[in-house]
Amino acid sequence: MRKVENTVKKEYRLENLSCANCAMKFENNIKSLPDVEDAIVNFGASKVAVIGNVTIDDIEKAGAFDGIKVAPAKQRKEEKVPFFKRKENVVTVISFVFLVIGIITSFVYEETHPAAIGLFVLSIAVGGYEMFKSGLMNLSRFYFDMKTLMTIAIIGAAIIGEWREGAVVVFLFAVSEALEAYSMNKARQSISQLMDIAPSTATIRRGDKLVEVDTEFIQINDLLIVKPGQKIAMDGIVLKGTSAVNQASITGESVPVIKTIGDEVFAGTLNEEGSLEIQVTKRVEDTTIAKIIHLVEEAQAEKAPSQKFVDKFAKYYTPVIIAIAFLVAIVPPLLGADWQTWIYQGLAVLVVGCPCALVVSTPVAIVTAIGNAAKQGVLIKGGIHLEEIGRIQAIAFDKTGTLTKGYPEVTAVDSESKKDLIQKVMSIETYSQHPLGQAVVKYGAKEHIHAVEVEEFQSITGKGAEGVIDGKKWSVGSVSWITSISTISTEVIERVEQLQTEGNTVMLAAEDGQYKGFIAVADPIRKTSTVVLQDLKKAGIKHTVMLTGDDARTANAIAAKLGMTDVEAGLMPEQKLNAIKVLKEKYGAVAMVGDGVNDAPALAASTVGIAMGGAGTDAALETADVALMADDLEKLPYTIRLSRKALHIIKENIMFALGLKIIALLLIIPGWLTLWIAIFADMGATLLVVLNSLRLLKINK
Repeated sequence: MRKVENTVKKEYRLENLSCANCAMKFENNIKSLPDVEDAIVNFGASKVAVIGNVTIDDIEKAGAFDGIKVAPAKQRKEEKVPFFKRKENVVTVISFVFLVIGIITSFVYEETHPAAIGLFVLSIAVGGYEMFKSGLMNLSRFYFDMKTLMTIAIIGAAIIGEWREGAVVVFLFAVSEALEAYSMNKARQSISQLMDIAPSTATIRRGDKLVEVDTEFIQINDLLIVKPGQKIAMDGIVLKGTSAVNQASITGESVPVIKTIGDEVFAGTLNEEGSLEIQVTKRVEDTTIAKIIHLVEEAQAEKAPSQKFVDKFAKYYTPVIIAIAFLVAIVPPLLGADWQTWIYQGLAVLVVGCPCALVVSTPVAIVTAIGNAAKQGVLIKGGIHLEEIGRIQAIAFDKTGTLTKGYPEVTAVDSESKKDLIQKVMSIETYSQHPLGQAVVKYGAKEHIHAVEVEEFQSITGKGAEGVIDGKKWSVGSVSWITSISTISTEVIERVEQLQTEGNTVMLAAEDGQYKGFIAVADPIRKTSTVVLQDLKKAGIKHTVMLTGDDARTANAIAAKLGMTDVEAGLMPEQKLNAIKVLKEKYGAVAMVGDGVNDAPALAASTVGIAMGGAGTDAALETADVALMADDLEKLPYTIRLSRKALHIIKENIMFALGLKIIALLLIIPGWLTLWIAIFADMGATLLVVLNSLRLLKINK
């Protein structure tokens, strides 16, 4: 491959790219340009990446055979031309008018009448001009695609006097192309909707003035002003204000989230109630929504195993069909049959044998499924992962932050005066940085209890903390420490042990050595975890296992509540990795669900690594095969259902694409195969696989 100096990779968006074969030809045409080092066409996302010194005009010339339009990747999409105003569709309608008048004329007179033939020729010329131009050019280069095969078939039909058949086939082919383009645009709609989520301009505070600027000119640390009802244009941190923000476009969450000072917000989310002042933390090309769009488009470009098989099959399939068509046209006449009849049959075989439906059968399903998942807040990073999810038999879960909330909360308080106990304990824990102590402080604030002054605060390593409140010494800490300095009843000890068995950490408190009560703290199970695990079992997941570094007592208590198949506790990261390997040996396809950072080795070793809370962490977006953008497992059963449906639809598509053609080819035996039946078989198969794939758009939570 030639080396082009001083070049960079540039990306462009494409219009009118509706055919998978056309995409391959377009890519080869760009690569053949003199100053191009490499080019990659992403059919699913309708984009091209070019390394070389080329202009948009150069690229459009490379795609002139299919009327491909090119625009810079960052350019906002222009207003789309309505379906019935597109040039190719208008031409199709005019061709149809000539065809209908020609058919009427042929019935009034006869099919060989000069007026009828003239009308059919006009219909063919108007409707097939672009096709013939491409077909003849392809033929001169011995490149065989649908347009090449159609051109040969129409010229052959004209030579043997089948003018009406030729006109009907041209019209049906034009209709097929228009409907395929419409269907592919529909399949790509998920991506185009994602691109339109974030506004292109925003209001920025510059000194004492508010100015509206394009998002591409907004810098990090700029102050963004967002009024109620407006979309947030950039990722950032809230500096002033409190509001409910609808994050459905990023995370798929249906319920708005309250955002206040210090909270992170994302570009493309909707500010519903209050006014917010936001400090911008990322440039427009680095925002979460920009990364999602980029990763989804990359995912659509990555070929799934089934697609690689189809592409390889199609490579050998087309020459075989051309050979069969040639034999059908030549062999029977050489054995004494009628030349005109069998040449016509051979032309029909050429048309019916085009692999369009087969080539598009897999990518259209993958494009649709990945796009739909992105709208629901699930980022699937490639067709291979989409397929693998559908084959999963076992799922391993990290505990902290995945099945549980990931931070401690107060679960039980026992005292003669609960409010007094909370006040005294939170007052002492205010001086401590221990997570369990901070859980009590947060609980007290939530209950509108205010801390009091503490004197002589002292943290005692491994035991707890103590301080003097109103002249009395309060001690707060572990069960063993408080029981050593005060007398506690057997009944209380039994209750504490029961809570510990259920996964709680219990803090006891004493005033001047006299026991005053206890507070139980735990990392609570997410409300949705139980339902999600039940849904996974219904979806056919055979084995669910918790892999955690936590102690066995806590892990077993949580696993029992959730109804998990198995639990492995006290694991170091490398032990989690080994556990995944064992599961893969036993079940084949295994998923690991974690936070994308601490569980990186296990995520990498699993068949599919699924990261939680992708919207908040770049690491989750980068390391996992699948990212659940909301910090919630609710979307996991949906993802498995979508994947299994996609696998099912891909298999159906391949069966439809090959089955219809086989049936049509079998019509050669009794001599029933006609050109219009052939084009119906090809058009029908193509439309069937596209429309069947669009069913994936209907799958939601």
